[in-house]
Amino acid sequence: MKRRHIIHWALAGLLTIVATVAARATVLVPADLGELVRGAQAVVHGRVVETRAVWADGRRRVDTLVTIEALGYFKGSFGPEVTFRVPGGQIGRYRSVMVGAPVFNEGDEVVLFLNARGPSVPYVLGLSQGVFRVIDDPQTSGKVVLPPPVIAGVSIEPVKRGDSARRPMSLERFGDEVRKLASGGGAR
Repeated sequence: MKRRHIIHWALAGLLTIVATVAARATVLVPADLGELVRGAQAVVHGRVVETRAVWADGRRRVDTLVTIEALGYFKGSFGPEVTFRVPGGQIGRYRSVMVGAPVFNEGDEVVLFLNARGPSVPYVLGLSQGVFRVIDDPQTSGKVVLPPPVIAGVSIEPVKRGDSARRPMSLERFGDEVRKLASGGGAR
């Protein structure tokens, strides 16, 4: 009986080691607006016109290629249409999910902080942190920018009702802030 008990514990330990080695983790370090602006090659306001899932890493995972129509740039430029890669997606019955990766739908209006390495397809800086959703403001009939769910200081502390860091900002004011930070101006 004792031997059987030892074998169960040994198998449980072995499975724990194997699972730990096989597991991959994503660590999302909160970034403030200034860090996003400094790290991005381009900050674009645009509308999603297409999403297309593709195989990646030798068919081990699925990524999504997202194409947006650029409505304007606050920093840099990748042209009138930009296609960028987002980890995760679905092809048929195969689905790949990455915690912290943004999900896009056709018609979404966003401000994106994009980066690229060499001649590769651009990517969103900081995963979801580099995506600011743009919505219509019924009070002003203008556009407002919503902060992402994870930004420096907000993800660690509880969200407080009325917190100014969580309030929507007009698209124009947001663009001015990004331009100011890109030119080396003050922090948010």
